[in-house]
Amino acid sequence: MNKELILRLSKYKRLLYKLKALGLERVFSNNLGDAIAVAPSLVRKDFSVLSLAGNKRGGYDIDMLIEKLDVILGRDKPQEVIVAGCGRIGTALMQYEEFRNEGIKIIAGFDIAPENVSKTSGVPIYHMKEMKEFVEKNETKVGIITVPDSAAAQTLDLMIEAGIRGVLNFAAIELRTNRNEDTTENQTRCTIHNINICLELEHLFYQVNVANVLPEVT
Repeated sequence: MNKELILRLSKYKRLLYKLKALGLERVFSNNLGDAIAVAPSLVRKDFSVLSLAGNKRGGYDIDMLIEKLDVILGRDKPQEVIVAGCGRIGTALMQYEEFRNEGIKIIAGFDIAPENVSKTSGVPIYHMKEMKEFVEKNETKVGIITVPDSAAAQTLDLMIEAGIRGVLNFAAIELRTNRNEDTTENQTRCTIHNINICLELEHLFYQVNVANVLPEVT
């Protein structure tokens, strides 16, 4: 599945949980499309590709959609994550309550600074050198990088060596790996999503500034 489809499925899923909480049992493609700003025909196409059946008069069964989407998106089992870098951003992520509502659990943090290491309260924080053993023992597949830029590439290498297969990178440096293809038994296929908050804000300011200088269409 491509990134755009996965994003739409995640939006459908969140909306379906809200509709279920309101006591609704069925939903139509136009309801879902209006809510996430896509055409109803695209909703039907997405569901058809995934063999999620509905009908023109009765719509889609909400419980069925939730159950199927949970399996497709992996929410039918615990989504455990580790964080490397337990400064302000890492600590904020470990304390973010909304993760729990989305079925995501940060099970450990890792840091190189001794003063940040703590195994006694909240999410345990281990020294970075303990990452490989922890990941292998807990079969963790996803990690978040919030270390300083200078340590990001080395941290990515540690995660890949430990067996992490998906990385969300918050460091202000784009991380890449050449291990996505032609992997051997000693290499782990790893997908990396880079999130540069400064670049996102720059893009947003650009969009705002362009909107302010463009002439109005009459």
